[in-house]
Amino acid sequence: MSNPLSAVDFFAAHLTFQTDPADLAADRAAGRGPLVLDVRADAAWAQGHLPGAVHLPGPQVRDRAAEVCPDRAAPVVVHCWGPGCNGATRAALTLARLGYTHVRELIGGYEYWVREGFAVVTAAGRARRAPDPLTAPVPGC
Repeated sequence: MSNPLSAVDFFAAHLTFQTDPADLAADRAAGRGPLVLDVRADAAWAQGHLPGAVHLPGPQVRDRAAEVCPDRAAPVVVHCWGPGCNGATRAALTLARLGYTHVRELIGGYEYWVREGFAVVTAAGRARRAPDPLTAPVPGC
């Protein structure tokens, strides 16, 4: 049985529709930052979130997407908790079905953003943890 989807198609689609924390951070630092949508629940958002992210809980995506991002051609990155959560995948699918054409999912979600040592915002202000050596290079190793 042959599969019409080639390995090239499969991996190209991954790179088209997903990004990782390091690439997102680099895009933002270079001024190419997409709109970042955090689709976690209110309590999760309050626990910490990416600087500049917009909170749009998953159940509200369909009804509030146009309010939050009126330009359906704008680049959007969606994230949830981490690799054990499919909330970002569901939200990205909803956005695509609504006609958003440049939607990507953040691989690893909030968890890997934090584990790689990127800044987060909490009620106490902006914070950054040391990178987890299993997810990001550690200087001097």
